[in-house]
Amino acid sequence: MKLTDHKVLTFDCYGTLIDWESGVYLATEPLRTLGRLDITRDQQLEAFAKHESPVQTETPDMLYPDVLAEVHRRMAKDLGVTEATEEDHVRFGNSVPYWPAFTDSAEALRRLHKHFKLIILSNVHRAGFAASNRRLGVTFDKIITAQDVGSYKPTPRNYDVMVEEMAAMGIEKHEILHTAESLYHDHWRCGEMGINRAWIYRRHDQEGFGNTRPVETEVKPEFVFHSMAEMADAVEAEVAG
Repeated sequence: MKLTDHKVLTFDCYGTLIDWESGVYLATEPLRTLGRLDITRDQQLEAFAKHESPVQTETPDMLYPDVLAEVHRRMAKDLGVTEATEEDHVRFGNSVPYWPAFTDSAEALRRLHKHFKLIILSNVHRAGFAASNRRLGVTFDKIITAQDVGSYKPTPRNYDVMVEEMAAMGIEKHEILHTAESLYHDHWRCGEMGINRAWIYRRHDQEGFGNTRPVETEVKPEFVFHSMAEMADAVEAEVAG
């Protein structure tokens, strides 16, 4: 199988194109300050991961800023930060537009767009992604958010909608390459559904799972890269022959 056997790249955004972990870590700094918390970056990210997916499962139609606010409430309770206010929770919920892009994302997307349609399949809401899109500097051919679907990945419905939308564009499932960092939100579910995958393994030089829950099954994506730039290089090498 080659990368260029595919016609479309469908992207997870946060963790893959946008530096989700840095965004969350920076946005939780007030919580650590209020609680005088002595915890590592990974401990903070794991505290986030503990609550994000459960909140999304419990309230699949809740918009992402409200999901984040509830996650912040639960983190504050777990970490014993009784000083945290509702304003603090809401501020964290509205932090998505401030999360930075990975430095290689915009240029890699520009290069890849010469060879593929580019689609977003994201767990955020439309307004949040619109702010991130400005950081990425590319016009995606289709944007599908959790707000559009009414549920959050890794719910099968999100991928069903993606496949249906691609079919409407004349693209068959085997022509889709889902490109993502998260094994939990993306790769194991795509494997179950027969969707080819490119793993952008941003955490290759770190231990643990960071902002995401561990996966409980073996996951073997068809392609593995450590960055978006590395993936774009591989595509251009195939094209050059």
